[in-house]
Amino acid sequence: MGGTRIKLRGNYNPTNWSRKYPNLQKTKTAKGERVIACTKCIKRMAKDAK
Repeated sequence: MGGTRIKLRGNYNPTNWSRKYPNLQKTKTAKGERVIACTKCIKRMAKDAK
């Protein structure tokens, strides 16, 4: 959960809460398997492959 806080008359008004989801993509691993992974994991796999 994440959101912005609005300053309202000296008090914080935590009203804008929204759910944040990972950025999932279909990709292939180094072994050739097709998986659904987040972009952070894809970048990590590319870094480890080098």
